[in-house]
Amino acid sequence: MRAVDFLLSIKRGEIDDVKLIEGFRERVIAEDEKYNIFITLAEPDEAFHRKRLLSGVPIAVKDNIVTKNLRTTCASQVLENFVPSYDATVVERIKSEGGVIVGKTNMDEFAMGALGTTSYFGPTRNPLNPSLSPGGSSSGSAAAISSGLVPMALGSDTGGSIRLPAAWTGIYGLKPTYGLVSRYGLVSYSDSLDQIGPMASSIFDLELLFGVIMGWDEKDPTTYDKHVPSEVFIKRAFMNPDPHIMRNLRVALLKEPLVHEDADQKVVDRFMDYVSELEAYGAVVEEVSIPLVNKAPQIYYVIAFSDASSNLARYSGLLYGKRVVDVIDTDWDEYYMRNRKLFGWEVKRRILLGSFILSAGYYEMYYDRALRARAKLYDELNKVLAKYDVIATPGSNIPPLPLDFDASDLSRLNAIDSLLVIANLAGLPAIVIPLEVSTNTPISIQLISQKWSEDILFEIGKYIALYISKLERELEA
Repeated sequence: MRAVDFLLSIKRGEIDDVKLIEGFRERVIAEDEKYNIFITLAEPDEAFHRKRLLSGVPIAVKDNIVTKNLRTTCASQVLENFVPSYDATVVERIKSEGGVIVGKTNMDEFAMGALGTTSYFGPTRNPLNPSLSPGGSSSGSAAAISSGLVPMALGSDTGGSIRLPAAWTGIYGLKPTYGLVSRYGLVSYSDSLDQIGPMASSIFDLELLFGVIMGWDEKDPTTYDKHVPSEVFIKRAFMNPDPHIMRNLRVALLKEPLVHEDADQKVVDRFMDYVSELEAYGAVVEEVSIPLVNKAPQIYYVIAFSDASSNLARYSGLLYGKRVVDVIDTDWDEYYMRNRKLFGWEVKRRILLGSFILSAGYYEMYYDRALRARAKLYDELNKVLAKYDVIATPGSNIPPLPLDFDASDLSRLNAIDSLLVIANLAGLPAIVIPLEVSTNTPISIQLISQKWSEDILFEIGKYIALYISKLERELEA
């Protein structure tokens, strides 16, 4: 059942919200071991705000979003015992509307990884097929929804970290416009790319959670205050889409991810079948080419790794995290090196590469050029969006990879990155909508639109979701 249906049933007195949350918690305790979804479970809380918008709805939170008096580890040994003294703004807003935080979800360490396998607490498994990766870095949040343990969750997206897990586990995920959701309380990987976003089992729940967490925040100077009001999204979350949304909808079908040398042809062909259905319902679909998209992963790596090198410098054991050795027992160099060994191999790799890029003599060669290429990509994407309502790509152009896939082999990962990181580099909103949920090869669509136009993405997403539901009912009959 969708969260919006729970809420309507609660309002009508058909469901007790306390019993609702108790039932979800019991399922989490009983089934989490199968998929290694939660790092920390919250204690039962019957003091949540009753008769509010999210009254009693259980919500999972990615473990790089701080929660007051609830351990926040970033899936790292460095922060294994860190308990924050405050809530992130998004968590405050959920609690104020009666939402119940059931626990903190597993993830790639410090959000660095694409497969959900770099966590200090072990890999997350895909509920569709436990031998496959659920995608990363918001692996636990996606698996919590896909397994039916919660209807909603929060993730963070630096280069596809919400959208790839959504695509590989058959759920909905949104990376909002940069600045539309507060990052206060998010443990940053890359400040200029990170964005907190909602994940859900239905497009209606996705819109509802987005309406709750979005909006200007005085604690985050990068947030923006001129956009569609949150009340609009909350109201529309309980409404069906405009039945005419597909009529003359202009869709730019991005060529590069479809012809990438590492793209899976079966995935691409099935995706194109669904694109044809969009055309049948009235959308105007035209192929466009942006060659710079093929270089997007390299642009992303330079910027993100550089940001990571700077952001993670604070984790030396002085103010945050574990200490292997105390500063009074050794010299500074030894103290720093031994404590930093607590980072996992992927985090170390990104810190080292970022430090190299920012070093004297290489800054202009790599970082400065990456920033100029990012600006060029932004211009190219916006030229396309000036002519079309949305840009469409697969949610992933390859099927989920095995859990034991060698993550140092970037060939297949670059195929996914090329279609996902472009939204982060340009600060644009992007949504992933499941089209076909299967054990080994889920199919999904990603839609990217202009800044501050999440309302368009939700309307199109709801239309597609209702069409897919209709198709499934016809097949079952």
